[in-house]
Amino acid sequence: MKYILIIALIFTVSTGVAQTETPAYATAISKFKKYYNANQPDSLFAMFAPAVKTGLPLDKTTELFTQMHGQLGTLKQTTFTKYYSTAGIYKADYEKMSLLINISLNDSHQIDGLYFNEYKPEKTTDAGATSPAQVSSSSPINNPLLTESPVSLKTLGGTLSGTLTMPKNAAGKIPVVLIIAGSGPTDRNCNSTIGLKTDAFKYLAEGLGKAGIASLRYDKRGIGQSTSSQKEIDTKLTDFSDDAGALIALLTDDGRFSKVIVLGHSEGSLIGMIAAYGAIENVGGFISVAGAGRPGDVVLAEQMKAQPPSVAAEFKTIVDSLRKGKTVPKVDPALYALARPSVQPYLMSWLFYDPARIIHKIKLPILIIQGTTDLQVSVTDADLLKKGKTDATLKIIEGMNHILKIAPADREQNIATYNKPELPLAPELVPDIVDFIKTLKLH
Repeated sequence: MKYILIIALIFTVSTGVAQTETPAYATAISKFKKYYNANQPDSLFAMFAPAVKTGLPLDKTTELFTQMHGQLGTLKQTTFTKYYSTAGIYKADYEKMSLLINISLNDSHQIDGLYFNEYKPEKTTDAGATSPAQVSSSSPINNPLLTESPVSLKTLGGTLSGTLTMPKNAAGKIPVVLIIAGSGPTDRNCNSTIGLKTDAFKYLAEGLGKAGIASLRYDKRGIGQSTSSQKEIDTKLTDFSDDAGALIALLTDDGRFSKVIVLGHSEGSLIGMIAAYGAIENVGGFISVAGAGRPGDVVLAEQMKAQPPSVAAEFKTIVDSLRKGKTVPKVDPALYALARPSVQPYLMSWLFYDPARIIHKIKLPILIIQGTTDLQVSVTDADLLKKGKTDATLKIIEGMNHILKIAPADREQNIATYNKPELPLAPELVPDIVDFIKTLKLH
């Protein structure tokens, strides 16, 4: 899975005041060091909380250990520096370089978050600036006007698991919105195990339900309760659009619904475009929310401007190689999460898609929504999508960021909202979507 759109922002979050290391964290980091040096990834995997085991299976844990041993060498020493929220931040001195390890424990002392970042000795006070990994939430909507039921669909790539939200007193056939998540290990509620806890899709489903519109939100393959039979190295962008297409077919065959509307968020916008185009006769409309309007390599180059020059230069070299159809076997540890060898085939499959050209081919009513304080996708992207589909409806929401909440333009304050699930959606978002759906001819 591609993590760039989340990880690139996490680099910049500031940490809080240093605290005393607790015995639980001291034990956890000591075991990590022991298992790493003894090359025992299975022992570390046994320490993971269930959600982390899902997001980082044993084969991926083993692969991570192997890559780190090859490029970093032995872990000589770990030094506790501070806490950020629930994460303990450690300076890790490897044989060849130093990194920062963020480790988060749950109440059972299981690892519910593990993240590696570059170490910046010149900024010791602010080093380790990452949000701790969060265990994704799948709690249901608590609204007496709505009902929720589980959905499970077996595909060639595994099993997709989601939640169908329905108005309790729906009369006759009603429209249903398929909500497609963006990049990274994102679940049905727009949460993840790598520093994202928003509940944005849960709020969206609730808002749609109160307006008489059903919705299906789902965990991406290999995330949450969805399973995948594929190894990461074999996963391509089209695998996710195939998943969306299978769910479109499922909803189309359900007699309760008048038509399916596809809504894609972030990278889910591109995935949704591909899926909607492939099932055009069964789709009543398409909604792009915070979707990129430029090819992947352009988007990545823009985002990497916020990274240290050395990291940006290394990543550009990798992207240039991928554009030529060649993977890069040796990757700087600072870029593991973004471009480890096993994820490069996915990046390669994504780079050549131009969303503005694809949206032009979709002969459906289209709504494009973009926020003005989005740090990952800009209003320029929305304008490019609009140019690609001139008859689309464009809505620019003032002050809305990438996770669909109201946030200031200040980068640090904006990113802080990524772990505040209690924040509501931007007020204009649901009404804009509902108004668009009401204009569609769904029968």
